[in-house]
Amino acid sequence: MTIRTHILGFPRIGAARELKRALESHWRGEVSEAALEATGRQLRARHWALQRDAGLACVTVGDFAFYDQVASHIQLLGCEPARFNFTPEQSPLARYFTMARGADAHAAHAGCGHAHHEHAAGTAALEMTKWFDTNYHYLVPELSPQTQFSLACERLLAEVAEAQALGHEVKAALIGPLTFLWLGKEKTPGFERLALLEQLLPVYGALLDRLKQQGVAWVQLDEPILGLDLPNAWRSAFESAYWQLNQVGVNILLATYFSPLEENLSLTCRLPVAGLHVDGIRAPHELTSVTDWLPAHKVLSVGIVDGRNIWRTDLDAALAVLQPLAAKRNGQLWLAPSCSLLHVPFSLEAETDLDGDIKSWLAFATEKLTELALLKGALEGHPDDTALARSRRAIASRRASPRVHRAAVAQRLQTLSPTVDRRDSGFPQRQAMQCARLRLPDFPTTTIGSFPQTAAIRAARASHQRGELAVDEYERQMRAEIAHAVVRQEALGLDVLVHGEAERKDMVEYFGEQLDGFAFTRHGWVQSYGSRCVKPPVIYGDVQRPAAMTVAWTVHAQSLTDKPMKGMLTGPVTLLQWSFARDDQPRATTALQIALAMRDEVQDLETAGIGIIQIDEPAIREGLPLRRGQWDACLDWATRAFRIAASVVKDTTQIHTHMCYAEFNDILPQIAAMDADVITIETSRSDMQLLTGFGQFQYPNEIGPGVYDIHSPRIPTTVDMVKLLQKASAVIPSANLWVNPDCGLKTRGWAETEVALKNMVAAARQMRAA
Repeated sequence: MTIRTHILGFPRIGAARELKRALESHWRGEVSEAALEATGRQLRARHWALQRDAGLACVTVGDFAFYDQVASHIQLLGCEPARFNFTPEQSPLARYFTMARGADAHAAHAGCGHAHHEHAAGTAALEMTKWFDTNYHYLVPELSPQTQFSLACERLLAEVAEAQALGHEVKAALIGPLTFLWLGKEKTPGFERLALLEQLLPVYGALLDRLKQQGVAWVQLDEPILGLDLPNAWRSAFESAYWQLNQVGVNILLATYFSPLEENLSLTCRLPVAGLHVDGIRAPHELTSVTDWLPAHKVLSVGIVDGRNIWRTDLDAALAVLQPLAAKRNGQLWLAPSCSLLHVPFSLEAETDLDGDIKSWLAFATEKLTELALLKGALEGHPDDTALARSRRAIASRRASPRVHRAAVAQRLQTLSPTVDRRDSGFPQRQAMQCARLRLPDFPTTTIGSFPQTAAIRAARASHQRGELAVDEYERQMRAEIAHAVVRQEALGLDVLVHGEAERKDMVEYFGEQLDGFAFTRHGWVQSYGSRCVKPPVIYGDVQRPAAMTVAWTVHAQSLTDKPMKGMLTGPVTLLQWSFARDDQPRATTALQIALAMRDEVQDLETAGIGIIQIDEPAIREGLPLRRGQWDACLDWATRAFRIAASVVKDTTQIHTHMCYAEFNDILPQIAAMDADVITIETSRSDMQLLTGFGQFQYPNEIGPGVYDIHSPRIPTTVDMVKLLQKASAVIPSANLWVNPDCGLKTRGWAETEVALKNMVAAARQMRAA
């Protein structure tokens, strides 16, 4: 048997986030380009050594990027947008960061747990959006009839030479031409970006030829769009495109991942390439069909280790899948993770504080390399019996653990009433009762939840976490910060106040730390984009709420004012989507458990006298499957989870939700089915265009379209915001409109926040007067 192991990509941030620190130092002007490049070389060499030491057949080159792999391809393919007006004296790296961060770029910020970047009055950065259904963000290529392609492969070829000089056999990894075009955005109305394929293919051909000349035997071309519902024109473009690329004579490994191939399966297997990688985690049911359809002379690479999640592989189960495939392929098989390991943390080695049982159930990127080696050895007939036995013990321990399975949680799920997700009355009746209770003016003003996290707040939290600041003193300082936020909001004349979330570091971590079934790593960082890394919680077991989480802080804030104070919660779908979720039960079940935990919190807030409760669900759109045929089932359980969390309250209590930075117009019926009394959404960047869909749909409940972009340092004028509110009034009844920013304010400073909110309150007053 000849088994080869390889990976599609590796985390580039480094074991200790070295890349993040080097990038931010460079952007602050403390580190030169040469020093940043040296850090990149060191990280690449270290990561290739890990791959070699794990027995991989080749190291993967081309997966490293200083900001984002799609942005790297924009330079590689010579299609930097003309609007940047780059000059020959600007270095490629300086141009790269200008595309990523804008001209006159400030430090990139993120709010609401999401990725955005800002720019001053200079040139706007490239747009950023989610990479398929992951929590990674890529920079969107801008494509138009004027787009020209030309090869600029010096960086890639230099990295290949680096790896070869270190004695490694190299497999180059690139985004395939059709996926690159699909990921782009047309900047000209009526233009179809697929029309650019004809002039893009010769550039790819030239690139493959250069790699072949440099001694690269295999080139991995990623075409994950083969797992999407493709228009016919895109599907039919694959065969001729890959016929053309195959003429170069280098071995192409076509890589697909994240989704089943379905109607594209036979097409994919027929393409004129030397090998095919398929995702055996997301599409295990297709492995037999792929093996049957793929001609015998082609290499089959099976993604058998989960590249998207952090659970240890059940090696016995994996071997049971692989052995018949290997037999069908005459003992020729490649093994890999399902996708790039970019989406998992670097290594478990540094997790010295993590509970021993839970740690034994996990595998980060470097541990997944070891799993590949164990599978290869077992298939080739020389198994590492000790390591396999250790793996079996860990798998058995997780399956049987009472910490994973809680009888009380299972019992509660089984005894839910059929009306658990329904409010007592319909929205019109609730709206009348809430108006009578809250007595708010037309165009009521509020904010999304968080206020600036000042250096003093962050220092107090860090000191408390290190054990240097006693609980009593920490809570006293946080209560003072809440009082400060309340005083400032009252002075500004806001109608509905928030406590400001001084005590929260993160909208997911804060709740996860207080719920049973969640665990937290110290170093489990994953790149979100550029230098921004996130540390997702691990949902390892049944979720329940042992005690109230937000009630004391919210009640304290309400005691300081006569105005309504919103209770602020993160919704069940977002808590699930922004965590590493369990793989031993359906996501719908985990969402339902979290929904019941949050329902208990909602009930306690209402009992404590809080009349408005906001349950944020920014992730409800992004968790959808890549295939539209699976959307309805997913949205059914997601919206039901939200309603279960919210529907425990009386009709007089107003439920808000917040959503941001996603395309909502294609799921408006499901958003309406959430039945929140008020939804606040991000609309300022689209100049209220997003709201048109809500108007055409005749969205029945109240809505707060964001009137200014909190991620830009530009302070909006009252005139700007009145114009946006007038546009909103044209499509949504004025009686149903709220006035608010488009996201939380924790990344901003107080000075700019106060001016912007003062202008916002003035805009609302002008609208009332009109």
